[in-house]
Amino acid sequence: MSYSPTTIDVLSLSKEKLEALFSEYKISLTREEAIQIQQDLLKRAPTVTELILWSIQGSEHCSYKSTRTHLKQFITDGPNVILGPTEDAGIVEIARDNSGKKYGIVMSHESHNHPSQIVPYEGAATGIGGNVRDVSCMGAKVIATADPLRFGDIHETKTGWIHDGVVDGIAGYGNPIGVPNIAGDLYYDQSYNDNCLVNVVTLGVVAEDGIIHSRAPENANGYDLILVGKPTDNSGFGGASFASLSLEEEKKEQNKGAVQEPNAFLKRHLLKATYALFDKLKENKHLDKVGFKDLGAGGVACASVELADATGYGAHVQLDDVFTGMDDLHPSVILCSETQERYMWVAHPDITPLILKHYNKTFDLPTIAHGAQAKVVGSITDDEQFIVTYQEATLVDALASDVTRGIQYDRPYAAPHVIHAEPQFLLPDAPALNHIFLDLLAHENIASRAPVYERYDKQVQGITVIESGEADAGVMQPFKDNEWPEEIRRTGIALSVDQNPRYSKISPYWGAVNAVCEAARNVAAVGASPWALTDCLNFGNPEKPEQMWEFVEAVKGVAEAAKGLHLKDYQTSPLPIISGNVSLYNESANGSIAPSPIIACLGKLRDVSKAVKMSFTSENNAIIMVGMRKDECGGSVYYNMHGKLGANVPKPQLGETQCHIFSVTDASYHGLAKSVHDISDGGVAVALAEMCFGNEFGAKVQIPGDLRVDTLLFSETGGFLLEVRRDHIDRVKEIFKNRGCDIAVIGHTMLSKRIQINNIIDVDLLEAKKRWTNGLREKL
Repeated sequence: MSYSPTTIDVLSLSKEKLEALFSEYKISLTREEAIQIQQDLLKRAPTVTELILWSIQGSEHCSYKSTRTHLKQFITDGPNVILGPTEDAGIVEIARDNSGKKYGIVMSHESHNHPSQIVPYEGAATGIGGNVRDVSCMGAKVIATADPLRFGDIHETKTGWIHDGVVDGIAGYGNPIGVPNIAGDLYYDQSYNDNCLVNVVTLGVVAEDGIIHSRAPENANGYDLILVGKPTDNSGFGGASFASLSLEEEKKEQNKGAVQEPNAFLKRHLLKATYALFDKLKENKHLDKVGFKDLGAGGVACASVELADATGYGAHVQLDDVFTGMDDLHPSVILCSETQERYMWVAHPDITPLILKHYNKTFDLPTIAHGAQAKVVGSITDDEQFIVTYQEATLVDALASDVTRGIQYDRPYAAPHVIHAEPQFLLPDAPALNHIFLDLLAHENIASRAPVYERYDKQVQGITVIESGEADAGVMQPFKDNEWPEEIRRTGIALSVDQNPRYSKISPYWGAVNAVCEAARNVAAVGASPWALTDCLNFGNPEKPEQMWEFVEAVKGVAEAAKGLHLKDYQTSPLPIISGNVSLYNESANGSIAPSPIIACLGKLRDVSKAVKMSFTSENNAIIMVGMRKDECGGSVYYNMHGKLGANVPKPQLGETQCHIFSVTDASYHGLAKSVHDISDGGVAVALAEMCFGNEFGAKVQIPGDLRVDTLLFSETGGFLLEVRRDHIDRVKEIFKNRGCDIAVIGHTMLSKRIQINNIIDVDLLEAKKRWTNGLREKL
């Protein structure tokens, strides 16, 4: 029995009739795009399956059709880059053994925003799952995740529901698969009321000679396409297209079908099986005869066409061979569903039996999960065509490169007519400032994040050195085990994620610059040299010139900040951006999210034992401030508490920021910094208090400067606080002087449980700690 595919002659249909058909088939294309597919690419009427494929592969989520031209500003290579953002994840060299062999950290950064707004638990869980697959398919062992999160007004009931579901989803998936969560970033702002952001960063570790590429090898004509994992169902169908549309309240229920269904325990088994297969392929010297890819957006279709086209090939997929978990699935669903827990291998036919036996027999996938297996579903061809057949009918027949390229746009953009101004209010007196200080510590955007990270397993692999909450970045010892060469085992890595939406509301450019600088300062605060960046660019509707302008300005800010901060070991080389993602259409009828370019920074420690935490360690040590206070309260939590936004957003000077970072890491490496904390939300006053809380040492300081006292206390100009033994002060000063930047000794630690600042702030340490510890928990 043969199948008869439906075709749609776009040119013969009215706009209304075409829109009705597109709605019926869940095709997210404009009439103009469909005409281009028919006239310019296929030169015939397309099948429904072809239109569905292009609506997914040509979406903003997959093809970056509005953003690709602007992303070219990023520097993506460098002396430490093994693989830039050309495959499923980037790889940066982190160590070399005595023979010169390189070892890399694999890094991926993705979003799962729309699904998490609709179905918070499943959306967040599958966001973790997809990002983990991106890293593992590079031949890497997954060692860590991080979760930058953005939620709406914390006083809204719906925000609490979404927050709880997202955190439960991250914990409910990440913990069972055995991957520690070591870093995160959390903000609440009303602009996220209808569009939460769930971004995920994943790290893996791999030796350079163990890398597997997410593309077909050279000379791969006739190689098999092998589908591995869960049987295909209808979950996640149209997910990539859904992620590239604005959220509409009345369609949220019907869009739940575009959210995938997670199975963390199957994923754990798949990871174990896949790691063992990596070893077997490497042992048999087969790595140059395979390619490997995550099945994420677009499912079987996008995995197969991208694997093929990345090396200039075509592919033939036979949908009859795709194993399914549901009866009577439409062939377009079989092809494009985003069912979770699946991979695809490209393999030489001689290797195929080994792979099939490994998953189906050795690791017994069919018994572990009903219908799960590994099976050949197609092949690589040398005719550059992507062909999909089903029941003897051809559903897709197109140039593979046309499918992967999608449809490109040069969107117009224009700055909005908004003028930001500094608020005018009377200087609070000393009693009022003490109350403000305590209220700041309890603010949802400052208070302890323990209610989130306490849900996550942070030590599961036994290589975590500094957990969330102990410092400004998580720290790991990735080569701790005996399987790695002894000479690289002390190498450490740090991971941080950052971005402040209030800064970006004032200036998308400076908001992006601050995100890069803050992420870099965070890893420097633990003693790590910033080593690589990834980004997840979360914005509104690119079809609106003002929102496209926000994107363009932010990309410029990220690019210029990364170019202005250099690798410490190669001081003429900028920080490379090795992986990233763009998430657009984060808007609803109530408006767009704040521009949100979320940045992750990977840091490198030559000796992980030199890592520094943020809590004061003993009494009567000097407290040093790095970075003089400026009139930069724009976007601050202090202004936010007064219902104001302001105008004077922090404007980091990149040369100065680099000087601070290099000097702080020098001081930490030489054992001169006992504790370090960066200055950010809440200003130097909040940073000081947070250093007091861990071990409950008090502090007395005098912040220098001619500014109003509230500006001195709460301005969010970037910088650091360092705890230094008194007999080490001169050595620390010399380090900073040699780098060309100044510091100030502002006070000392003390046993007395008081926090005293400028003879104005004087609060009980334990009361302040209680406010900070319970501030977020009580609101949730």
